[in-house]
Amino acid sequence: MDTNYLENNYLTLVGKVTGEKEFSHEIYGEKFYRFSLSIARLSGNADIIPITISERLITDETLTEGKKLLIKGQFRSYNSFENERNKLILTVFAKDVQELPENEEQEVEVEGEDGEIAKKEEMTNEVVLIGFVCKKPIYRQTPFGREIADLLLAVNRAYNKSDYIPTIAWGRNARFASGFEVGGHTQIWGRIQSREYMKKIDETESERRIAYEVSVSKLEYLE
Repeated sequence: MDTNYLENNYLTLVGKVTGEKEFSHEIYGEKFYRFSLSIARLSGNADIIPITISERLITDETLTEGKKLLIKGQFRSYNSFENERNKLILTVFAKDVQELPENEEQEVEVEGEDGEIAKKEEMTNEVVLIGFVCKKPIYRQTPFGREIADLLLAVNRAYNKSDYIPTIAWGRNARFASGFEVGGHTQIWGRIQSREYMKKIDETESERRIAYEVSVSKLEYLE
């Protein structure tokens, strides 16, 4: 099934189903489910990406553990009110899904740290966003001198809604993004990444959480 997507928010993911699906919500009799897609990085790690999908796009077998899927859709956000605070929730909203046979896996050659050439399964994790800068970019350097810039992008959606997508740029892209003005029109290309961190609850307790953001590979300031 081919779908026309909004030009300002579209993505393509290829990965494997991990964990079990969960019921998300129902709108006008249409049920939506949540599941996670594991997308391997060339480094050997994996990004675990949350997916929201309609029952109309799946069968009982589609979301079984280890199933390889190609998903096209949009990276979206919504607010969840928890513990008397609003929390930004990020998810991929799937508009098209295709099951990929295991025998069609492709491999790429990757040079390891020891110089040996190894073959890894090729996965896809590509996202393009066009939106407006919401906050002044936060530019910083790590203790090792690596440059980083955090950029929050508001991406317009139908029915006067917007998705608020956190993005992170590195090196030259970080220096460039640090000069962006609030309200500036921006286009970025990158991939969705997951990142674990410890959230301090109080003086004695911390909680493990997962953040999602777009790691920027290229960006342009449109105006």
